[in-house]
Amino acid sequence: MSAEQGTTETAMAVDEMTSRATDAAAFLKGLAHEGRLMILCHLSSGEKSVTELERLLEQRQAAVSQQLARLRAEGMVISRRDGKVIFYAIQDPKVSRTVALVYDMFCRSA
Repeated sequence: MSAEQGTTETAMAVDEMTSRATDAAAFLKGLAHEGRLMILCHLSSGEKSVTELERLLEQRQAAVSQQLARLRAEGMVISRRDGKVIFYAIQDPKVSRTVALVYDMFCRSA
């Protein structure tokens, strides 16, 4: 392999790594909010309605809905409607894995 080929392969690897770092940073930004993390923690045990989340979080509907909208825009949660009730669930398996890791690191008894 010539020196030029090695440089091209390294540049491609760096470009790919940069792209993945950008994706990871965007993903972590979506999680980097106490309210969104709390919602995801509750959703990690299964689907919940907005009303259930309001009660669990002890927050008003507007605050919960704002965070759910961000999570939905990030592709982290999915919603479904059943009559007048909207239910949310985790959509992205990376979210479930990350929430479990964060829970293990910060919430489990030492």
